[in-house]
Amino acid sequence: QDYYGKRLQKSADLKTNACITLARPLPKAVRDALENVHEEVVARYYGCGLVIPECLTSCRILDLGSGSGRDCYLLSQMVGEWGHVTGIDMTEGQVWRGARASPRPPSIPPPPFPSSSQVEVAKKHIAYHMDKFGYKKPNVEFLQGYMEKLSDAGLADESYDIIISNCVINLAPDKRAVLREAYRVLKPGGEMYFSDVYANQRLSESVRKHRVLWGECLAGALYWRDLYSIAEEVGFSPPCLVTASPITIGDKELEDVIGDCHFVSATFRLFKVPGSSRAGPGQVIYNGGIVGHERELVFDANFTFKEGEVVDVDAEMAAILRSSRFAEEFLIRAGGANTTAPQGCC
Repeated sequence: QDYYGKRLQKSADLKTNACITLARPLPKAVRDALENVHEEVVARYYGCGLVIPECLTSCRILDLGSGSGRDCYLLSQMVGEWGHVTGIDMTEGQVWRGARASPRPPSIPPPPFPSSSQVEVAKKHIAYHMDKFGYKKPNVEFLQGYMEKLSDAGLADESYDIIISNCVINLAPDKRAVLREAYRVLKPGGEMYFSDVYANQRLSESVRKHRVLWGECLAGALYWRDLYSIAEEVGFSPPCLVTASPITIGDKELEDVIGDCHFVSATFRLFKVPGSSRAGPGQVIYNGGIVGHERELVFDANFTFKEGEVVDVDAEMAAILRSSRFAEEFLIRAGGANTTAPQGCC
């Protein structure tokens, strides 16, 4: 709350690239949608990846740690007027921009935007965006609350098709609670599509207690193998790695604290697969036509589906495609090679 509500006022204030790393260029549809987002919302964005999955029309989406609302307003355009996007963030309350500094000298111009919390920034621009998008009524809402306790914010069981999160779960001390709550509010067949920061080893006490490294999304990073064990424990399918890219520190003092630990920004997808959808391996054919992915769908680092091409998939991927919103986009049949997808991101 202090680091993101008071200390950071724009992405340039960050000391590392952990919260601004992108593993691939923005697709044209996302670039076009971003042009419609208010400049203050964009200036207060601290994400570490692209959390815009495919096949979104009319979906209900929850953004964990929605911050200034940039991703919510992007998704608002992609789900359409009949979809819905909920953002939840823990920052609250008005803060004075100069609270940690001496009074601004007369020679320094005033800040471009008045200081306010992340949730307040997101809320105050709802009308602007709905008018920009041509919607008759808002299809976004922003809540103040904790992603470990979504029930406290009134979020019901099995109420969302998709959950996204962009470089925020590392800030939560209890990652199991976050994934448990995400699993609870997802509909059967629903997906959690999220970017975050991961470490190649479990972090030392000195790193985990470093306040700036917490704010910079590093001290709370999971050892990447722990994501797999937590996901399995909660009930999710094994994580599907989408993209990963290394993080650079660029600050000598922080590098000395971190030592030989290395970090990556990675995007994963997790699915809530019903037991009834589980069978053996299969063969799938992508029908094509998903907007922006008409001829080829890069599902993750292991599976790329080209229109009309037969692809052997393992039992887990067959169950994911059969039970999720992608079911109508594929012809799925039993049989095929019992392929095993490699795991890991570091």
